[in-house]
Amino acid sequence: MKIALVQQANSADREANLAKSLAGIAEAAQAGASLVVLQELHTGLYFCQTEDPAVFNQAEPIPGPGTDFLSRAAAEHGVVIVGSLFERRAAGIYHNTAVVLDSDGRLAGRYRKMHIPDDPGYYEKYYFTPGDLGFEPVDTSAGRLGVLVCWDQWFPEGARLMALAGAELLIYPTAIGWDPNDPEEEQARQRDAWITIQRAHAIANGLPVAACNRTGFEADPGGATAGSRFWGSSFVCGPQGEMLAQAPPDTGTVLLADVDMARAEQVRRIWPYLRDRRIDAYHDLLKRYRD
Repeated sequence: MKIALVQQANSADREANLAKSLAGIAEAAQAGASLVVLQELHTGLYFCQTEDPAVFNQAEPIPGPGTDFLSRAAAEHGVVIVGSLFERRAAGIYHNTAVVLDSDGRLAGRYRKMHIPDDPGYYEKYYFTPGDLGFEPVDTSAGRLGVLVCWDQWFPEGARLMALAGAELLIYPTAIGWDPNDPEEEQARQRDAWITIQRAHAIANGLPVAACNRTGFEADPGGATAGSRFWGSSFVCGPQGEMLAQAPPDTGTVLLADVDMARAEQVRRIWPYLRDRRIDAYHDLLKRYRD
């Protein structure tokens, strides 16, 4: 299966951002992709650098304008699309939500981001209610997709639960970048850690992984920090963590990768991690910490 990741730099102009996404979807379909993944919160700027109640005006219902746009694109081009929206569920309840549109335009499912960060420049707890839909894959014409979102990518538990529920591919729409004031050595360590942890999820679960990150510099509207330079580097790796394709850090692009979806079966026969799990001995994982 050919997978496409649309890595783009965003502005405050929603229509311009959507036009970029649509152009990427069309290019991916023309190249033969069956599945197109968009980056986290692809319709606008990454607004979580500050806490501003006016930003809630950007949220939208699901189904709504964002899913309608993606539905039309999916049906027109005959591809499965994974998008990422700021969901307004009700007054005072908002989610960071990934949506999956099947190749006929149908809303196949959604995933609400489970792990919500709260760090300088990433004040997501102010905006997003933690997800309550669990770790459930979405069945599509392109396979059973284990869709998670950004901060989820650092937690092996989410990847494992998606694998245990039968996911055939792990997908991470992402918005992560450097503090421009950090030294180059620290920036390199952060990016390498981001790539390594997700390749580890692929290896530990015997599944391919696709991570789609944004690129470009976005200023801090409040001026409290130096802003964020998103490091792009979107990639697809196979079930042994082997890199199949990777985008540059500083350029918008449509990254294409050919993934052998049957290979996970062969890898799991050689490395049967799921067989050898000691499910009788993991009860302490339900604790915050063992004192």
